[in-house]
Amino acid sequence: MSGVDSRLLNIADLRARARRRLPKGFFEFIERGAEDDRAILNNRTAFEAFMLRPKVLRNVSGRSLACNILGRPSAMPLVMAPTGAAGLMWHDGEIALAKAAAAAGVPFTLSTVSLTSIERIAASAPGRLWFQLYMWPDRTMSHDLVKRVQAAGFEALMVTLDTAVAPNRECNVRNGFMLPFRLNRRNALDIALHAPWLVSVILRYMLTTGMPRFENFPEVLQRSMTAAPKGRSALPKNDALTWDDLRTLRQIWKGPLIVKGILNPDDAHEAVSCGADAVVVSNHGGRNLDASMPPLFALPDIVERIGHRAEVFMDGGVMRGSDVIKALALGARAVLVGRAPLWGVAVAGQAGATRAFEILAEESLRVLGQLGCSRIEELGSDFLWTGPGAAGTGGAHCIASVQRHGGTAGATASHNTASP
Repeated sequence: MSGVDSRLLNIADLRARARRRLPKGFFEFIERGAEDDRAILNNRTAFEAFMLRPKVLRNVSGRSLACNILGRPSAMPLVMAPTGAAGLMWHDGEIALAKAAAAAGVPFTLSTVSLTSIERIAASAPGRLWFQLYMWPDRTMSHDLVKRVQAAGFEALMVTLDTAVAPNRECNVRNGFMLPFRLNRRNALDIALHAPWLVSVILRYMLTTGMPRFENFPEVLQRSMTAAPKGRSALPKNDALTWDDLRTLRQIWKGPLIVKGILNPDDAHEAVSCGADAVVVSNHGGRNLDASMPPLFALPDIVERIGHRAEVFMDGGVMRGSDVIKALALGARAVLVGRAPLWGVAVAGQAGATRAFEILAEESLRVLGQLGCSRIEELGSDFLWTGPGAAGTGGAHCIASVQRHGGTAGATASHNTASP
């Protein structure tokens, strides 16, 4: 156990505890998505489209979640997803998450919009470090950031491509949680009613380093979260990106290149053709396009299209170890988790994030054994069932796609670094 409250038995428990500790606006910034939150609901419902069909009398005494991700060993098929608000959940929350991921033996992805610098993370966390990149309209700024990431020794670059146009997150507007952040009567009262968080996070920043700011923005764009954007966009979005920009990044970046935000098999094919070593099947956790399809339903077709050439990851809606197992059975090499560790870090910093990884590992290992498997490579469509009572019809299509692909998980290539 990580040393946190023993009554926190699952991710939902961590979420409930985080909800009590955080101001509503900060909680909902993480919890909710765009417009009517339909994409978030559909991400969860997609997992309900699949039930598990175990096999019995198989020796599972030597169970292991160990795997290879981008050619290097990992304790389990999880990756800490990029999140831009960990530093508001807990003081130095990004460092807490990075250390928890290292202790769990999984990669940690630092977001462009994090509140902790690339260099400080590199000096503080001993594990596998990836960096998530948003592109600025001024490509030179982005390319300079990539070179900075390379100089800091990060292993992989993850480029997010699904946010060309700013999302419509109405709940953030209602809660007054926008950038730059401004106090109003509603959110000021909300913050005042959460004094332990206010003192341990915001006041601690104010007494040490000052108001948090986006440490990985170019110097000309750096400002605190409450400062006006000086005529520039608050976040680095670019609606003029093309595949040529990805080809240029492939030439600049010397390590593994990951593309995040893929739902279309044709896009996955194009990304690999541009030199991507892996793709993340993702709808941004339901935070961008509210009418987007669930990544779990998009996963098998993308594995079928590029799984022999690149590694395929997925994220969106993962709350249980059984969710992880279902994604692996549909062909994912690994699963990115964001909200689950964030709830943990909001509750107890590094110890809370560690607990989140422990929960997912314990549940995944348990389900693996209950299915009659000792290793995740044994998983495949024969362990999945969809039929009357399952949510929607997407499950049957997914299983058919996996069966066309060969019926087993872990079938994606061990392709590592494309030549620049």
